[in-house]
Amino acid sequence: MAVVGDLALMGTKISPNKLVGNLEKRVFGFPVLLSSRFVFSHGRKLDVSKSRTAIRAVMQVEKIHSTSELNEGCLGFDVVSEREVKEKGFLGLRKTKLVCTIGPACSSLDELEKLAISGMNVARLNMCHNTREWQQDVIRKIKKLNQEKGYSVAVMMDTEGNQIQVVDHGSSSSVKAEEDSIWYFTTEKFEGSRPFTIQANYEDFAEGVNPGDEIVIDGGMATFEVIERAGNDLRCKCTDSGLLLPRAKLSFWRDGKILGRDYDLPTLSAKDWSDIVFGISEDIDFIAVSFVKDADAIKHLKDYLTTKSAKAIKVLAKIESLESLRRLEEIVEASDGIMIARGDLGVEIPLEQIPSVQQDITYVCRQLNKPVIVASQLLESMVEYPTPTRAEVADVSEAVRQYADALMLSGESAIGSYGMKALSVLRTTSTRMEQSCREENRQTSLHQHKLGVSLPDQIAEQICNCAVEMADNLGVDAIFVYTRHGKMASLLSRNRPNPPIFAFTNDNSTRMALNLQWGVTPLLTDLSDDMEGNVKKTVELIKGKGGMIKKGDAILVVSDIIPISTAQTIFQSIQVMTIS
Repeated sequence: MAVVGDLALMGTKISPNKLVGNLEKRVFGFPVLLSSRFVFSHGRKLDVSKSRTAIRAVMQVEKIHSTSELNEGCLGFDVVSEREVKEKGFLGLRKTKLVCTIGPACSSLDELEKLAISGMNVARLNMCHNTREWQQDVIRKIKKLNQEKGYSVAVMMDTEGNQIQVVDHGSSSSVKAEEDSIWYFTTEKFEGSRPFTIQANYEDFAEGVNPGDEIVIDGGMATFEVIERAGNDLRCKCTDSGLLLPRAKLSFWRDGKILGRDYDLPTLSAKDWSDIVFGISEDIDFIAVSFVKDADAIKHLKDYLTTKSAKAIKVLAKIESLESLRRLEEIVEASDGIMIARGDLGVEIPLEQIPSVQQDITYVCRQLNKPVIVASQLLESMVEYPTPTRAEVADVSEAVRQYADALMLSGESAIGSYGMKALSVLRTTSTRMEQSCREENRQTSLHQHKLGVSLPDQIAEQICNCAVEMADNLGVDAIFVYTRHGKMASLLSRNRPNPPIFAFTNDNSTRMALNLQWGVTPLLTDLSDDMEGNVKKTVELIKGKGGMIKKGDAILVVSDIIPISTAQTIFQSIQVMTIS
């Protein structure tokens, strides 16, 4: 491969303790000392930093030699991304990530592999359901597929949370509640199931509930009117028929308003902490925390994981209550990502506000550089039917249009009869809407919120902003980023570039974390302090796979590799190269 007209915009060369203002090597280059701005050739001004920073543009021609001269190594390209690149090219890669909830309908090794090969990036386990043995079996099957078959599926654990209003009908699958049927909601504990009887998980669940009030199941799956109260039990009539799922959530309404019920319980229950210990032992990748009220619970959990887990498990906050909306920004800042749980959220705010609230949360997450998952009822009809409604497809398309990082299936994959078809709908709809957004070039309209506090962080942020603008303006085929912890890969993703981002890392937890970042294909490979060596090696390894990279392809390269040796310097740069 020859690098023809290799353009490198070298943003910083930083020693471990101080900024170095001059670059050692001069190759047809000139140093430019700037105070706060620099100008691209097309005249558009971009903020860099208020500090005086040395920026250097370099033109150089370099020959990359044969594979025999490179370090030996392997490239952890997952089989799904590799196939998509070969079939569709770089720009054909899907950028919106897909999360599937695993349940009885898809927990076999064969079904899990079908989901993986169809595009599942993250497998979610809802800790409200199934036994510890079942959950362990699923996690180990996913790890087995990754290790033996070459997939790259991350595992997310979703905590149950201290949710009081939870009911159980005793069946392992859904039960249909017909209109005008009479049901009993009771705190009595019994084994198995009873006809038209539902257990509540909290003895005083009916406190303050009066005849005439409504019980809404799972945000509207079914509705009951309270006819009579007897002690802690309620006798109710079904007014809106629907499916009752195991461990369904309920809410009480009076005169069109939800009954507020503050039980003053901690966000994480004793069971949640037990599940978290289990998750650490099983080497999971994400923990999604339910019913987050403020940032304190997220900070506490992250501190706990720092001391108890050898890997960097990412903590997501679920936004599903009025309390979490009121403290949205502080929760987003404290977390590693957000899940918009629209089902429970739709119980606490008027339904007509859901679209705008979803858009606002997505925007805040992108501004603060945190991945966001749009969840709940995306393709709800496909729990029972093989095709979605047109409104559901429009809903999925709008989430993609808002540049959500990921979309999530819940009951559609966990208990539905058409989980594979539902995943296919998400995949094809996402791909089509992403193509439409590229044609509109919508991503340039985002006003970027400045994130960096330290000078190196500010510079890294500006390098990534500039890199994406260069990539889009030059029409490069792909962006390669070399990263140990994923920071610059996430900053590139935040800008939603047209070309896909390939993130090369030597840390498997970083690889799995990047499974939730929009447009990022993470690859596990050996990395050295030699940046040029890293580029040469990975390009040659990709070329060796055949059909993935072609002559004339233009690649933009970004790096944030921090040398292991303190004698080395940190080197951040942008390079554009063509393949020969």
